[in-house]
Amino acid sequence: MDQVASADSGSRRPALEADVDADIAIVGAGFTGLWTAYYLAEADPSLRVVVLESEFAGFGASGRNGGWCSSLFPSSLAKVERVSGSRERAIALQRTLNDTVDEVGRVVAAEGIDCHFVKSGTVVLARTPIQLERAKASVDEERAYGFGEEDIRLLTAAEASAMVNATDVLGGTFTPHCAAIQPAMLVRGLAEVVERRGVTVYEDTAVTAIRDGVVETARGPRVRAGKVVRATEGYTPSITGFTRDIAPVYSLMVATEPLPEAAWEQIGLAGRQTFSDFRHLIVYGQRTADGRLAFGGRGAPYHFGSRIEPGFDRDDRVHVEIRRTLRELFPVLADAKFTHRWGGALGVPRDWFASVGYDRDRRLGWAGGYVGDGVGATNLAGRTLAELLTGQDGELTRLPWVNHRSPRWEPEPLRWLGANIGLRTMSAADAEEERTGKPSRRAKVFGRFLGH
Repeated sequence: MDQVASADSGSRRPALEADVDADIAIVGAGFTGLWTAYYLAEADPSLRVVVLESEFAGFGASGRNGGWCSSLFPSSLAKVERVSGSRERAIALQRTLNDTVDEVGRVVAAEGIDCHFVKSGTVVLARTPIQLERAKASVDEERAYGFGEEDIRLLTAAEASAMVNATDVLGGTFTPHCAAIQPAMLVRGLAEVVERRGVTVYEDTAVTAIRDGVVETARGPRVRAGKVVRATEGYTPSITGFTRDIAPVYSLMVATEPLPEAAWEQIGLAGRQTFSDFRHLIVYGQRTADGRLAFGGRGAPYHFGSRIEPGFDRDDRVHVEIRRTLRELFPVLADAKFTHRWGGALGVPRDWFASVGYDRDRRLGWAGGYVGDGVGATNLAGRTLAELLTGQDGELTRLPWVNHRSPRWEPEPLRWLGANIGLRTMSAADAEEERTGKPSRRAKVFGRFLGH
């Protein structure tokens, strides 16, 4: 029987047992919170930085994602230009995200964090004529913004198959701006590093409210801080006053047993490239350092009232579909055993536009809304928050996602209806395209709803 994957290392840090004072309190010990703590400690070692976590470091999406440390941003370059009013700022954001992959690699090496980091790039396959047109359009958009072959290139069928030998490959795209990692090992490693740098991390300490520099917890003790950072991503609705800021949407994964070399000769991924394809309902995968194929996708429903529960991590219908999709991509897996399955909630802002910022009046910083593309972006968010909180004014603080304000999600039941209609629309769009051989009208209409 398959197992539930867990980021828990088995031992917990102490919970907050009494009121404390801090210069900066960070709510959430995932990538955003820990990267912020890391760069704050680097900028000013004298700062009293406290991190509060409801479970354990990396419990949420940071410890259970697909392991893509990528340069992806949830909104297109065209949308970033439209929102910011500046083509140059849109380009600057993407170039900074591209460079961020190398920054993560630098820190991992400098701090000795063993997280299986390999900068292998990403292959996105085109497996139908419509998907091939989308591949060409994605490269054309990047070219229009000045990004060259060194950033993204169109692959022929032979070139794509040589990297990822899936069925029905007609072509694809390749970008070098992605590393494969083991996310739970990275987030645990970061927690240990920030502690060595003098940051205090409290686990089993759920935060219920943030008001004017005071962080209230479910256990009773409070943190009084000069500044507070909300780094809670999909768990944001659990904090009073932030119920409609982020919608938690589930993504689920499976992992095979370690595969024999003969299977890998048929599958490819010799360089541990991460991979996906151009379908509407997102899928993603990687070859792990111990020879498994880890693969995930969307398809789980949004739960009424933004609920997050352990039982939602396992959805038999979705996990069966993920396994079916993976075997359809790679028939050599027909008899392979799947040893693990898991899932978790990622954070989706109403306009699908990630943001980082600091409200001086409320003494509140925030970052999030990565829509599943946060492993790389959280590092940039942490560096940016460190500059904002210490009063620096540099290139990072002028990027177009800084102090962006997404609209709030609609109240229930409209939020539940909208999120789940969108999910079904994307699923139906893939079936429509397979049936008609034409681009999905449904997907186009839903894209307008998101402001793409």
